[in-house]
Amino acid sequence: MKNKRLFSLLGLGFLALIIFGVFSSQKKQESAQEEVKVGVLQYVTHEALDTIYAGIQEGLKQAGYDDKRVTIDFLNAEGDQSKVQTMSQTLVNNGNQVLVGIATPAAQGLANATKTIPVVMGAVTDPVGANLVKDLEKPSGNVTGVSDQTPIASQLELIKTLTPSVKIIGILYSSSEDNSKSQVEEFANMAQTKGYQVETYAVPSTNEIATTLNVMLDKVDALWVPLDNTIASAFATVVSVTKEAKKPIFPSVDTMVAEGGLASVVIDQYQLGVATGQMVAKVLDGEKIANLPVEIFSEGKPVINKKVAVELGISIPEEVLSSASQIIE
Repeated sequence: MKNKRLFSLLGLGFLALIIFGVFSSQKKQESAQEEVKVGVLQYVTHEALDTIYAGIQEGLKQAGYDDKRVTIDFLNAEGDQSKVQTMSQTLVNNGNQVLVGIATPAAQGLANATKTIPVVMGAVTDPVGANLVKDLEKPSGNVTGVSDQTPIASQLELIKTLTPSVKIIGILYSSSEDNSKSQVEEFANMAQTKGYQVETYAVPSTNEIATTLNVMLDKVDALWVPLDNTIASAFATVVSVTKEAKKPIFPSVDTMVAEGGLASVVIDQYQLGVATGQMVAKVLDGEKIANLPVEIFSEGKPVINKKVAVELGISIPEEVLSSASQIIE
């Protein structure tokens, strides 16, 4: 009788272990599939940043975080630095597990608002110069992400090929964006080694763009625009004023070429967004920031606006057209 009772107790214990194991496994699966929150701060509305945001959503989806599994807490500062600060704090307070900054000012705002919640940056050209990370390979704080480094050497080659008569290049950029300052310095140094004269014109806000252009276009042969959110948000004004002066614009974003630029060598903003979304997913899956080096996008392809070329009387060589990723007719 004692042996039977012992066997019965052992059997019940073994059954309890099985049930507990199944229950624990189910709990783990439920936990893995539970809904998560991601806070996204976009600096301003313009097509390039909107495209990156769409790519982020796709990247999350590809990694298993569709809209049933992830709630995106999205805010847009519309270029207002005071809103960047308040919205960053709002996203920190809203219980988001990961924060995403689209463009340098947004990423800086989030990084200043928290030192504990992971921050993934998207579309930040100079993360080190912007004081977001100290080492691209080994982020030591709570920030990593994706960097879009403008293919300046390729852009200069394109300028030379399409407009060999250009001698003086004017640069229009925002004085308030660290991201732009580093690009301007790199472009100016590289252009000067290739024999160009470079004239730089900084604007504090979109309100000064038209008057600045009216001054600079009499002094330059062509206009180059870096990855700059302030200029991009008012690019219609840039196109309008420059068109009257019949000077070519070489932007750094495909959407700006489509809006009236002549040509550029650009990085695919959508794929940059996808890579950002996939990195967010890795953080949600438990990867530590220190183990996620900043991913760098630096290879670009030509984008050509044939309509603008015709208006300016510029002939596009066939080899350039055949290598282009996009041709705007």
